[in-house]
Amino acid sequence: MSRQTAVVEELPSFIADSMLGRLARWLRILGCDTWYFRDISDADLIDLHRASGRLLLTRDTRLIRSPGIGAHLLVQEDHWENQLKQVLDRLDLPIPEDKIMTRCLVCNHPLRKRSIEEVRGKVPDYVLSTRTEFHGCDRCRKTYWEGTHRANILRVIHGLPRRGQGQEAPLP
Repeated sequence: MSRQTAVVEELPSFIADSMLGRLARWLRILGCDTWYFRDISDADLIDLHRASGRLLLTRDTRLIRSPGIGAHLLVQEDHWENQLKQVLDRLDLPIPEDKIMTRCLVCNHPLRKRSIEEVRGKVPDYVLSTRTEFHGCDRCRKTYWEGTHRANILRVIHGLPRRGQGQEAPLP
């Protein structure tokens, strides 16, 4: 079975620093539980990191020199696609397509299936008449449906050159 279609029990949980908002969003797209705070002090970020046991993703070389810093990955790439590739490769993460779009992109909460009745008045009439499957966030109330964005997401993900194509090895 390929890494692209491997069945995964549980994806890792992350906490991303304020410089990695786009990466955090893409990790959520892939179904990874990813905390991200736009405005957070280094001290608060480290406290949350230690208390949560999440893998810290950061671009801040000073932050990773903090005493007692736990598991972390220094993201060295500048562009979000290369950042995503670096994280996937270094952690040897598969991309389970059944996990894509299972978390809210805004608040990270798991999405729940919604009936047509539940989304009526919350989505455009055209979408209601052309789609049958909807998901929503119980926390922030955002509604999602499958559209062309899923195909675009898959195109981006499958277009990422992955380890095994001359790339670095995963973390020990």
